[in-house]
Amino acid sequence: MNKQVINFVNITELYNIFDEIKNYLSFEIKNYKNHHDFFSELNKDNNLRQATIVTNSSHDFINYNNKIDIRNILVIDNFPAQFNKLVDKINVHLIKQRYDFQSKINIKNYNLNLNSRIISSKNKNLKLTEREIDIILFLKKQTKPKTIEILQNEIWHYSSELETHTVETHIYRLRKKIREYFNDEKFILSSKDGYYLK
Repeated sequence: MNKQVINFVNITELYNIFDEIKNYLSFEIKNYKNHHDFFSELNKDNNLRQATIVTNSSHDFINYNNKIDIRNILVIDNFPAQFNKLVDKINVHLIKQRYDFQSKINIKNYNLNLNSRIISSKNKNLKLTEREIDIILFLKKQTKPKTIEILQNEIWHYSSELETHTVETHIYRLRKKIREYFNDEKFILSSKDGYYLK
């Protein structure tokens, strides 16, 4: 999983402290001298909509609440503070944000909850295995069908003992579960080029 990114906005002094110890952090850091710089970058990079922002005031972000989830803003208004408490506060915020994100991943007409490993649609819930979740998440990221060999390498991290029918069996079982429980024949599709989600 990629490291989460903390965006320091209008709080450069704090960014400079974290920059000195960045090799020891569980997250990456970026600095924006003011909210105008941040919003300029936001207009170029849509991924910043879900970014974690550390700032000294959320007031500058109120006019942008259609672009940014206010829950992603962490206000540090009593800086300087004890450094270890500050790092703890940021880490707790990241854990909550990751938990929220993992609770509601939209795939087609389904909601996938990684925390409980449940896929749901129209008030029906189906428990999945960890490997089934891995298959779904991998295929969700792809723009083209993926062959059994690619699935074998990327999901099973390739083992010479692993036979291709192991991959096919997992996909067959997953498709069967979705078909029988949700009456969906087209969740994972296949073509001559491999498997894909549409």
